[in-house]
Amino acid sequence: MSGTAAAAGSASCRFAHYFVECGVDTDTGLEPDDAAGEGFQQSPIGRSFKSKVLVHYPESADRNPFNRDAVNMLCMPRGLSFRTRTDKLDPQFHSFAMSFDDGARSYGFVHTFYEEVTSAQIITAMQVLCQMHHVEHHSASSASSPSSSSSSASSPSTSSMDSLVSSLDESDAESLASACLGCAGSFDPARDTLYVSKALCLLTPLPFLQAAREFLSQLHQAVTSHTAPPLPLESYIHNILYEVPLPPPGRSLRFHGVQGPIVCQRPGPGELPLAEYPLGEAFSLLGVDNMVQLLTCALLETQVLLCSRDYQRLMTVAEGITTLLFPFQWQHIYLPIVSAPLHHLLDAPVPFLIGIQRRDGTQRSALHLPHEANLCFVDIDSGCVEAPEDLPVFPDQVDLIQELSEVLLRFGLPPRGGAAPAPTAAAAAASPRLSSLVLEDLMEDRRNGNLGGEELEVLERLQALARRCGGEKTSDGGKTLGHVLEKEEEEELKAAKLNIQLREVFAGRFTALFGRYEEFVIHSALDLDSWLSNREATFSFDKGSFLSVQPGTHLHFLSRFLETSMFSSFVDGKVISRWAEREPLQQLFDSRLETQRLYDTDEEDSRNCRYRKCTTVFESAQVIERRLLKADHTAIHPHLLDMRIGQGRHHPGYFPKLQADVLAQGQNTNKWSGRVTASRRTDLKRSTVTENPAVDNDYRPKYTFARKNLRQAKLLDSSPQAVTRTHREFVDGLLSECRLKTKRMLMERMGKESVELGRGETNIMGLQENTLIHGLCDLLERTWGHGLQLKQGKSALWSHLLHYQAARVKTEIPAESPGSNGFDQGTFDVGTLLLRGSLLQDTRFIQTMAEGMSEVGQARAWIHLALEKKMLSQHLKELLANQELLRQIYKPHAFLLCEEEREQFLFHLLSLNTVDYLCFTHVFTSISIPYRVVIIPMKKLSIAMATVDPWVCVSGELGDSGVRQIPKNTQEIFFQCKNLGRLSTLQLGQENSGLLAKCLIDSVMVYNEVTGHTYKFPCGRWLGKGVGDDSLERVLIGQLVLPGGEEDAARWTGTPPEPASPSQSVRAVLGSLGSRTRILSAEVHEDMREAANNLVKHFHKPEQERGNLTVLLCGEGSLVLSLEKFLLHGLKSNRLFQRNVFVWDFVEKAVVSMETADQMGDMHGSMLIKDPPCDLLCHYVNAINGTSRNIGKEGKFQLFVCLGVRDRLLSWWLPLLAECPLTARTYEDGALLRDRAAVHSLSRILHTLNEFTITLEAALVKGVDL
Repeated sequence: MSGTAAAAGSASCRFAHYFVECGVDTDTGLEPDDAAGEGFQQSPIGRSFKSKVLVHYPESADRNPFNRDAVNMLCMPRGLSFRTRTDKLDPQFHSFAMSFDDGARSYGFVHTFYEEVTSAQIITAMQVLCQMHHVEHHSASSASSPSSSSSSASSPSTSSMDSLVSSLDESDAESLASACLGCAGSFDPARDTLYVSKALCLLTPLPFLQAAREFLSQLHQAVTSHTAPPLPLESYIHNILYEVPLPPPGRSLRFHGVQGPIVCQRPGPGELPLAEYPLGEAFSLLGVDNMVQLLTCALLETQVLLCSRDYQRLMTVAEGITTLLFPFQWQHIYLPIVSAPLHHLLDAPVPFLIGIQRRDGTQRSALHLPHEANLCFVDIDSGCVEAPEDLPVFPDQVDLIQELSEVLLRFGLPPRGGAAPAPTAAAAAASPRLSSLVLEDLMEDRRNGNLGGEELEVLERLQALARRCGGEKTSDGGKTLGHVLEKEEEEELKAAKLNIQLREVFAGRFTALFGRYEEFVIHSALDLDSWLSNREATFSFDKGSFLSVQPGTHLHFLSRFLETSMFSSFVDGKVISRWAEREPLQQLFDSRLETQRLYDTDEEDSRNCRYRKCTTVFESAQVIERRLLKADHTAIHPHLLDMRIGQGRHHPGYFPKLQADVLAQGQNTNKWSGRVTASRRTDLKRSTVTENPAVDNDYRPKYTFARKNLRQAKLLDSSPQAVTRTHREFVDGLLSECRLKTKRMLMERMGKESVELGRGETNIMGLQENTLIHGLCDLLERTWGHGLQLKQGKSALWSHLLHYQAARVKTEIPAESPGSNGFDQGTFDVGTLLLRGSLLQDTRFIQTMAEGMSEVGQARAWIHLALEKKMLSQHLKELLANQELLRQIYKPHAFLLCEEEREQFLFHLLSLNTVDYLCFTHVFTSISIPYRVVIIPMKKLSIAMATVDPWVCVSGELGDSGVRQIPKNTQEIFFQCKNLGRLSTLQLGQENSGLLAKCLIDSVMVYNEVTGHTYKFPCGRWLGKGVGDDSLERVLIGQLVLPGGEEDAARWTGTPPEPASPSQSVRAVLGSLGSRTRILSAEVHEDMREAANNLVKHFHKPEQERGNLTVLLCGEGSLVLSLEKFLLHGLKSNRLFQRNVFVWDFVEKAVVSMETADQMGDMHGSMLIKDPPCDLLCHYVNAINGTSRNIGKEGKFQLFVCLGVRDRLLSWWLPLLAECPLTARTYEDGALLRDRAAVHSLSRILHTLNEFTITLEAALVKGVDL
C-alpha cells in the first residue's frame, strides 16, 4: 500500500471524518435569522444572525458526503451571536448526532468561542443597527405610532446589511450615534470591542465524546494563548483527520493534541457498544424515577420532547436514553437538537425524540405543541417529566429503581436527582507552558527512534526556543499541570465506570425479560424473497404465547411494547438472520443469552420469577478501567507539514486561516504511517462496521428491509420545498399506518392470529385487543394533531369534536337527552332502535359521564364508544364534512385537508365494522347506563297484558339491575343503572297469582341507550298460574341482535347468531313428546353429543371468544334442552287430551320412591348405585322444590341440570334415575332411559364435563342455597 493511502486511510478507519469551522462570512455580511423568531424590539447585540460554514476538511469523505447546511445548523443552532466586552465570553461545548437513512449516526462535537470582530464592514453594520434600534425604540415609546414602528421595523429585515450601511451618509450616521450614545444595548466601536461567535467542529463516526472535547479545547487554548504552539495548528488538525485511526475493538488509543496526550477506548465485540455520554449527569438532572419513566416512554415509542437551556444537556439525556434501549434501536425521528427553522417537526404525526432549547424566561405554556395526547415532555433544567396518560409501569420497576439507586450511591450521586453535576475541568485555563508536554512526547519519540534527521533538527530548535522562553524552569508548573490532568483522568474514569454499570443493569433487565424470545419467533417462509413479499400478511412473533408465560404484572407493558416498531424490527432481524448476517446488536444480545443459559440452571417458572440483580457490573467496569489506565496503541504524533514559509503564523485570540492545500488530503509521508499495518487497517474496517453499520456499506448484510423511520438527513433541510416534501411524507405515513393498524386489528379479532400462532391463556386475547385499540386511539390523535393552526387542548380530536358541537348547536335544535329519546310509550320499533345514536348524542354522553376525566381520556372514551357501535368511520366522516370548520382549524398541509388520503383513511376505518367490539362496555365499567326494556306478548293475546303486573331483572357480566317493576298498562320501562356489561339473562315474573293473571309472552327486548346494542330474550311460554307449568317467574337467555339481522321486532324468523331461550315452537315439540312420539333415538344422541361438545369447545377457547356459557347450558340446542329430550323419549302419559308432559314430574316421583325405605333397600344391590350420589340427588331435588321462587317445572328442571353440571354430579344421577323401579312403570320398553347402553354412553359424555370449572350466573341459582 502506498504511503498516501496509509496516511490518509479510508474514511471508515479514521478517528475523525471532518474538521469544520463555522462563523460569520465577511463577504456576505450580516444576515438576520428570520427563523429564530426574535422580535425587532430586542437589541441587535442580542439577536441571532445567519452563520456559514467557513471551511471544512476534507472536501468529501468516502461514503459519507458532507451536508453543509445540516452541519452549519447543528454547529450553531441559534446562529451567530454577538457580544461586547461587558458580556460573558466563556467558551461553550455541545455535541450533536446526525442520523442517516439506514439508522446509523455520525457525531459532531462543537467548541464555540468568541472572537474579536476585525471586519470594518461588520462593525459598521452592527453600529448602524444599534443606532436604528435606539431611534425606533425611542420614537415608539414617545409617539406610540403603530405605522411608524411597523415601517421602521421592516427596514432592517433585509438579506444583507451592506446596502443599509452604504445608504447612510456621514451626517445621518453622526446624528444617530449622538442620539444612541450611552443607551442600553448600544455599541460604539470607539469605546467598545465587538465579538462574534465561532464554532470549531469535529465529525466522528463513533461517539468519542471526551477525546473530541479535549482535542477541541486544547486547540482553542492554543489560539488564545500568548505563546505560540510548538507546531502550526494545521499539523494537529491534519494529524487527527488522517493519521489517528479508530482504536481496534477491545483496545485503547493514545494520540496527541496541542497540549498533551488524549486517551480513548473502544469496547470489544462481547461488550456493550461505545457510549461516552455521561449517564450519571442524566440521572442527576432528572432522578432515577423520572429516567425510568422516560425510558418507558421511549420503549413504547411515544413522542418525547426534551427541553433545556443547554444544548449539551439535550444530547446527554437523548443519547443516554437511546443507549439504554439495548438491544433495541429507536426507529423514528431522532433530533436531540432542533433549531428554530426546524420547529415545524414538532407538528410531526409520528413518534419522535426531539430536543429544543428553551430561552431564559420562556414558560412551558408558551411552547406551541400541536398535540400532547401521546407526548412525554421533559424539562431537564427543572428535572420534571410529564408522561402520557395510562403509561404502564416498567416490569419490576420498584426493584429496578432500587438497584439503580445503589449504583448511583456508590459513586456519590443522589438517586432523586435535581442537582446538576459540577462542570468538568476540561475548559479550565491552560498552563502558560503549552509546549512542555508536546516537547516531552517528541523527545520520547526520539528515544524510541521514531524521528528522522530532519525532525531531530526541528526538535532541537524547539527545545532551544523553549529554553529562551524559560521552559527549563517548568518543574513546579509541570507538577501542577500533571495534577490537573490526573484529576481530569480520574473523573473521566469514574464517569466511564458509572456509565457501564448503569447500562449493564438495564441490559440485564432486558436479558431477563426476553431471555426466551427465540422460542416464539416464527420462521414460516422458505426463503427471504417470499418472506419479504408476504411480510405484512404474516406474523413473525407468537405474541399470545409469549405473553402467556409472563408474570401478570408485566403484561400491560409487554403487550404494548410488542406492538412497537423497534421490537418488530428486532424480530425481523432475527428472521432475516437465517439468510443473511445478523445485526450487530442482536448478535451481541443473543451471545449474552447463550452465556446466561450456561450459568442459569434453575428451572424457575417465568411467571413467578424473582428479580435478579445484574452480576456483571463490576466485571464490565474493570475491563474499561484497564483500557483507560494503559493505552494499547499510540497514534502518530503531530508533525511539521509541507507548508510555505510564513504560513500558520500565531495571532493570540484569533483562529488562523488554515492552509487548505495541506488539509485537503493526507500527505505522502511514509515515515509518519509506518506503524499502521495493512492487517490492522483491515481489522479496523471490519470492526467499525460492527459498531456503526453506516460506516462501510460493503460489510453490511446483502438484504436490508425498509424501516419505518423517515429519511432523517432530509429532515434537516429547512427550505420550503423540503418542508413540503416532509409533510407529504407525514401524510403518506399516516395513511400507511392506518392501513396496517386496521388490518392488524381485523386479523386479531377474526381469530386468524390465534389459528396461526397457537392459543395463549384466557386473558391474553383481551389484553392484545385493548393494546391494538389503544394504538388506534394514538393514531387518531396524531392524525387530528397534524397541521393544527392553534392548539386548543391536549387532545386535538376532542377539541375538533367540541368545535363541531358548538357549530351545530348554533344552527340546529339540541339533540334529545338519553332519557327522552323520542319513543312513544308502548311502541317498539327495532329498526329505529338499531339506527339511533348520532355524533352529537355520543359526544354529549361522553361529556356527562366524564367527570374528572381529561380531554385525552374523553377522546379515547368517544373512540371506544364509536368503535363498539360500528359508527367510527361514519362519525368521523360527518365530522370532516364541515369543510369551513376544517379550514379554520388546520393549515393547508394538514392530513385532514388532503381529500383523497382522508377518504382512504375513512375507508380503512370502515373495515372495522366487520367485527364486533365491546371495548366501551368492557373498559368503562363504573359508569351509569340507561336501559329500555320492552315486553312483547303474542299479538293475539296482547290484551292479556292488562291483567298481569310484571317485573324484570336484567343481568350481565358485571352485575344485575335489581328488580324493576313495570308500570301498569304498559309494556316497557326505562331505567338507569351501573354498566351491566354484556347482557346474558333476564328474570321475568309477576306478583299477581290470580287465575286470570296470565299472559303468553313472545319475547323481551332490552336496549342499551348508549351503545345501541339490542338484546332479544325469546320466551314463547305462558306466565301465570293454572296454565303451562304454573310458572310465575322465568329466566330467559338473551342474544345480541345484529343491525339488520331481523325484519320485525315482534316476530323472530331468522337464525340467531347464538342460541337463546328455547322458542315457543321448540317448547311445543317438547310438549308433544309423549309415549306415542316416534322421535329417532339417534337424533337425541346426536343432540346430546353436540351440546356436550359445544361446552368442551367453549372452555378450550380464549376468553374473548368464549361467548356466553349460560346460552350453552340453557339456550336453544343447549345441554338442558338435549337432556330434556333424552328423558322425554318414551315417557308414558296417562293425562286426558294429551296435555304437556314435564320431565320434572318424573324426577320428583323418582326421588319420592328412592326415599321409601323398601325401595332404597332394593336399590342397594345395584352396582351402579352409590349411597352418596343417591343422597345428594334427593337433597338437591328437595332443595329446588323448597325454593320460594315460582319458577315452574321447566325452571326447576333447568336448575336441576345446571347444579348437577356445576357440582360434577349429573353423570352419577342419570344412572340412578335409570335404575329407579319407577322407571319401568313410567317409560315404554324402547325408551332411551331403559336402554342400559344408551344411559352408559350418556353418562360418559357428561363425565367429560367434570374436568371444567363451571360458574353459574346468580340469576340461575337465586334462592337455592346449594
